[in-house]
Amino acid sequence: MDEAMDAYSRVVSSVAAAVQPSVLSVLVRSGRVGGAGSAVAFTDDGLLLTSAHVVAGVSGGGVVSADGEEAPFEVLGADRLSELAVLRTRPRLVPPVELGDADRLLVGQLVVAVGNPMGLAGSVTAGVVSALGRSLPVRTPRGAHSIDDVIQTDAALNPGNSGGALAEAGATVVGVNTAVAGFGLGLAVPVNTTTRRILSELASTGRVRRAWLGIAGATRPLPPQLAERLGQRTGLHVSEVVPGGPAAHAGLFLGDVVVAAAGAPVRTPQDLQRLMLGTEVGRPLAVTVFRRGALVDVVATLAELVA
Repeated sequence: MDEAMDAYSRVVSSVAAAVQPSVLSVLVRSGRVGGAGSAVAFTDDGLLLTSAHVVAGVSGGGVVSADGEEAPFEVLGADRLSELAVLRTRPRLVPPVELGDADRLLVGQLVVAVGNPMGLAGSVTAGVVSALGRSLPVRTPRGAHSIDDVIQTDAALNPGNSGGALAEAGATVVGVNTAVAGFGLGLAVPVNTTTRRILSELASTGRVRRAWLGIAGATRPLPPQLAERLGQRTGLHVSEVVPGGPAAHAGLFLGDVVVAAAGAPVRTPQDLQRLMLGTEVGRPLAVTVFRRGALVDVVATLAELVA
């Protein structure tokens, strides 16, 4: 037991030593109200990653490094549909972290959270990945949206942790701590290929452009014969069709099960939402649905999702 605890402690200590210097405190003021959070340096030219709600309503503020050095920052872009924001501060203020790939995480895997909860800079907590694929609902002017593939962890998170790093045992950052859902329950937006695309767009243009189909739904098992025929076990059961939206105009209905879009399998809501990111607004999208025992093809003209 002692050897196991020693090994655990060594991993947590090594991750903390590698990641702590790259995590900063974020100080903002909106009107008479001040706020605080965390941010993570991910390039050596001053780009920082944080949670969108940490910098909501402000264009800049200040950051403080782990060794107490202060610097101003400006908000390059924030995207509330992914709960991510990119800031710019002084180049080489702190060393950047290495971004990992949350798509490789496993339930039960050790993770370490580094942030500034309650104003306590450089705090470290550790735990495991409790669950993967969670969703956080977000409301938009065009209906429901969700932040998908969210990581659930039991590493203790408190106010001020938002925007901080969630790292795995190799000290690569695999998540951005974003919310406290309840006692002993923390959530983090994953760092993966989709995240990198969002960060790139925020840094270069200040916004993320998404297409919009206008449906909501959940994963549902396909009938065995259809699953064998398609080579997939599940599809997206449509539980909401936004009136006047692209899906409604195309002839998608409640109860349809989306099994493919743009020639790619759709097994979960995340498959469809990933397709919307970076997809050309205004172009036709071929959608295949399972309806009343038959496969039906429809074509929708995508609109732009307005946050």
